[in-house]
Amino acid sequence: MSKRILAAVLGVSVLAFPAAGAGAAEYRIDPAHSVVQFKISHLGYSWMIGVFDRISGSFTYDPAAGPGGQKVSVEIDTASIDTGHAERDKHLRSPGFLNVKKFPEARFVSTGYEGDARGGMMKGNLTLMGVTKPIAIAVKTVGEGNDSWGGYRAGFEGTVTINRREFNAGRNLGPASESMDFFLSLEGIRQ
Repeated sequence: MSKRILAAVLGVSVLAFPAAGAGAAEYRIDPAHSVVQFKISHLGYSWMIGVFDRISGSFTYDPAAGPGGQKVSVEIDTASIDTGHAERDKHLRSPGFLNVKKFPEARFVSTGYEGDARGGMMKGNLTLMGVTKPIAIAVKTVGEGNDSWGGYRAGFEGTVTINRREFNAGRNLGPASESMDFFLSLEGIRQ
């Protein structure tokens, strides 16, 4: 398996707003400490688990603003898919599945947050394979504070299940393979 186990789609979500006192801030997602992992049934017989190795983006949160002050944008390099099997990864990058030459990026952009400082639902638009649809990611705060290098970090995790056929993502693999589960763990560095 690759160095990181995913997510995303997608996605994404990062913002249950943090504890009071941090103030509004912009954070750059730290790709070395963030992951988008996915899990999908393989024909109903086993699980295929993989990650997207290259993600980027940013988030903003403002504890004083409540849910309205929380925003996130995440970009995923679709060619960075890694399931731990090179030939399968090549197949998944092909036009029959992710078609990464035509659709090199998946993106989640938040449109709103409902919840509190511990967690809630981050709503937004997921764009995958040229299709944009609204999704809601269940998120919770992992933690925040000073790091060892003089910076300040905040981290969140989220889960979402999508129907891959709604995004034209690949051929028919049977009913057990229609949905995909994503786990996202995002850590940001305050700018």
